[in-house]
Amino acid sequence: MARPLLRPLLPWILLALLGAAALAWLGLIGFVWNDYEVEAAPAFDALTHGYFALFLQLCPAYGGSLIMRAPFALAAHGLGGGEVAVFRAVAVPCLLAGSALGVVLASSLLARGAGRGTVAIVVALCACNPITLRALDIGHPEELLGAALSAGAVLAALRGRPTWAGVLLGLAVANKAWALLAVGPVLLALPERRVWALMIAWGIALAFMAPVLLASPPAGQPSVHAAQTGVIFQPWQVWWFFGSAAEGIRGADGLIKEGYRASPGWVSPIAHPLIVLVAVPFSLLTWRRRSDPLLLLALLFVLRCVLDPWNTAYYALPAIIALVTWEATRTQKPPVFALVLTLATWGTWEWLVPAVSPDVQALVYLGWSLPFAALLAWRLYAPALPAIPALSRGGRASVWSTTQ
Repeated sequence: MARPLLRPLLPWILLALLGAAALAWLGLIGFVWNDYEVEAAPAFDALTHGYFALFLQLCPAYGGSLIMRAPFALAAHGLGGGEVAVFRAVAVPCLLAGSALGVVLASSLLARGAGRGTVAIVVALCACNPITLRALDIGHPEELLGAALSAGAVLAALRGRPTWAGVLLGLAVANKAWALLAVGPVLLALPERRVWALMIAWGIALAFMAPVLLASPPAGQPSVHAAQTGVIFQPWQVWWFFGSAAEGIRGADGLIKEGYRASPGWVSPIAHPLIVLVAVPFSLLTWRRRSDPLLLLALLFVLRCVLDPWNTAYYALPAIIALVTWEATRTQKPPVFALVLTLATWGTWEWLVPAVSPDVQALVYLGWSLPFAALLAWRLYAPALPAIPALSRGGRASVWSTTQ
């Protein structure tokens, strides 16, 4: 019985795997001069040489993600691979997560009679998005893992599966803290057993994060430990023009960043807590208006980018994946919103950033990101919009209305 059901998906599974393989080929050449070298490589090196306590001490703020991917690091080392092999191996579960989500969405689209072009675009955006390539280049494949887990958690909740929703949400939060933004959408999407799902999620997240948070950072490397944060101030966020013009600002490579501003002292302590707090009123309004939890997830991820002074290209990936999931489960048409965000993000970092000053970069970024966020909010809360079908257990459609 399983084989006939699987057969229509085989071409899309192959497409997803080929797309992920292409990204791996292009983006996993090596890790010199990227974040992986500084943040993750020392911890994985300690792990593969049998120093588990030191591994926990060296873990960065997203240490839960390293623990989740530790078996892949150990497998690569056990097969005789070196540091580059470990670097590539720990990206495999992240790429597979994007591919798996793409196949799940393809199955939903095919069941509703969507065209092959739409299905191909959805699978491609999940499995081989160009923004994922940026994440690999910078050394953060876990961004795709968290994006797929977060979207999958909301999707499982909409289908009436609280246990799976809790498991996926817990893994997402353990992977990276920004997945806390998915808590509200998951709870809103669940028709029942919300406390059960939340207990599972917190249990899983705590199991992965507690060992890292309790480990004492080794001398000389406190800045990447899970209990520490740094000060990063990029042009692509709302706080940029509150910064003061300064000379001699240097990047992680030690080179001076011409035209960059110094971060105001008050921004760093409030920015990340504010991102989480902003999710509360948006989630309450979504509950009040019975709006779409998947679209809420996408909006919160877009706002995370706009409000985060650390923002860079791959931060948009969770929003893109959430938009793909929303559009693929709500319509049979191509995912326009996800495509627009992908192209706008790619154009900003690939074409705009090398060509203009940081102040112009900030103006252009805010010029498209703020209207885009406003458009998503309008689509989420506008009272005149028609009801949207939501997926229930077994794939049957129920109604999750955008009106009261």
